[in-house]
Amino acid sequence: MEVILKQDIHTLGYKNDIVTVKNGYGRNYLIPTGAAILATESAKKMHAENMRQSAHKQEKIKNEALELAKKLEAVTITLGAKTSTTGKIFGSVNNIQIAEALTAQGFEIDRKVIAIKDAVKEIGKYTATVKLHKEVKVDIAFEVVSE
Repeated sequence: MEVILKQDIHTLGYKNDIVTVKNGYGRNYLIPTGAAILATESAKKMHAENMRQSAHKQEKIKNEALELAKKLEAVTITLGAKTSTTGKIFGSVNNIQIAEALTAQGFEIDRKVIAIKDAVKEIGKYTATVKLHKEVKVDIAFEVVSE
């Protein structure tokens, strides 16, 4: 079943994307909650016209994301964590702590767009990926130190 997304869905796609989903997921969740509409021929034509008209706005948003990405590339974050004598962290470092550190440095980044590849359970240097736009991703270096 093809649907047109009306909002960003983290595991599926971005707003205005045409995606193929299983029939039950589309019929029982996406369409009733208003997250998507059925991609009929007339809906696809209307979607194409709307995309053509909003291309200028999307280009502006992408350029703003590129500017922010250039600023974020130079940022390094140092996070403190309680550790054992062997250097293992009690708990782990996650995207919430990285978002708070970025906010402290003046960047307002939502925690949901920050992804850490592996679980951070030891002190050391790592990278996190920030997805600012569907075409703009930036890697941020961060270091975990013992408190």
